[in-house]
Amino acid sequence: MTGERPPGLAVDDEVEVEATAFAHGGHCVARHAGQVLFVRHTVPGERVRARVTEVGAGGRFVRADAVGVLQASPDRVEPPCPWSGPGRCGGCDLQHVSLPAQRRLKAGVVREQLARLAGLDVDVDVEVEAVPGDRAGLGWRTRVEFAVDPGGRAGLRRHRSHEVVPVDVCRIAADGVSALDVPGRPWPGAEVVDAVAPSVGDPVAVAVPGQDPPDVVERVRAAWTAVEGEGRLERDFTVSARGFWQVHPGAASTFLAAAMEELAVRPGERALDLYSGVGLFAAALSEAVGPSGQVVAVEADRDAAARAEAALAGAGNVVVLAARVDDAFGVPRPQRRRGRGRATRASRSPLLPPRADLVVLDPPRTGAGTAVVAAVARLRPRALAYVACDPAALARDTAALEEHGYRLSRLRAFDAFPMTHHVECVAHFVRRPA
Repeated sequence: MTGERPPGLAVDDEVEVEATAFAHGGHCVARHAGQVLFVRHTVPGERVRARVTEVGAGGRFVRADAVGVLQASPDRVEPPCPWSGPGRCGGCDLQHVSLPAQRRLKAGVVREQLARLAGLDVDVDVEVEAVPGDRAGLGWRTRVEFAVDPGGRAGLRRHRSHEVVPVDVCRIAADGVSALDVPGRPWPGAEVVDAVAPSVGDPVAVAVPGQDPPDVVERVRAAWTAVEGEGRLERDFTVSARGFWQVHPGAASTFLAAAMEELAVRPGERALDLYSGVGLFAAALSEAVGPSGQVVAVEADRDAAARAEAALAGAGNVVVLAARVDDAFGVPRPQRRRGRGRATRASRSPLLPPRADLVVLDPPRTGAGTAVVAAVARLRPRALAYVACDPAALARDTAALEEHGYRLSRLRAFDAFPMTHHVECVAHFVRRPA
């Protein structure tokens, strides 16, 4: 009949549902009349009133917000930020959950992704470890990108929206970021403002478009058990204020120590640092392999590669390649052709040595991918350290490594993004005997 609404839920409908599993992405799974709902702002085991915010193609799934709690979980707490919740800032999705419960939920996601995508049962419980430097999950974010509305007022975006929420202060931002008072100042003509509180020097605010971003200095002090005594790195890194650096103040040192300790680097070895940024892991590997060893760092961002080369020039055992990792391996990569789907770009001559003893990978959120994993495996390294900011990408690459003769030997997970669903993992792999 004309004008009849199609079956199933529609945007702004409200239904009572029970939240079950916590899923990758910061929401809980629920069901209503055969439809799957992904519900934010709830906790597994709760019964809530959910308001539909989006319906997927064909009604196969529904996104919703919990706008009323009918039966609360004992893990529910009052959010510390008044801007957190349905229809408000989208930066934090777990402020309504106690910090210990947040970490349990994230650990479950890591286990579930490894089981579902890599076919692995993680025998020991995955523990999401705290990272030094935050205060009960708050005050840790040293880099915050504020959006600017047409009137020049800065704020934070709503979840899955370009709408700007005019917050007073971000509760997870570091004190240096808050001291800049970006939301309280006018930003005419700017689209975003990056607020950065480096570990050395004064905080800076960079309007985009606007002035060229200044350099900031990030200090790393890390120690770990090494093959010969204690390994240690104490170094300052110069980074563009808009370049990549870990946003949690304790993350860089924590991830470095976790990666290096399990690798057990030996003097004289050859190591690769893939997706190397400004050279954090390359610097530690350089000292560990010593003058008789070699480190090759690969980074696609030319500014970051140039900074790594300048910082490590005096080491004498580091080569920095400004190249994509797949290009450095000579791996063909997909190339989109207009109107014809995907084509394959021809492979290039590899730039990397044919063998390596150790490999460190710190890829972007999408992961290294099967082609790069296969190329790494052909080098036959004895051990790999993989730093992952997305458990699904880690699980997919773990499956590929398993196919190429490597096994997951240790996995550590870190709460480098408290109050959000994000979790960082440092995974180690060793080659199976032939």
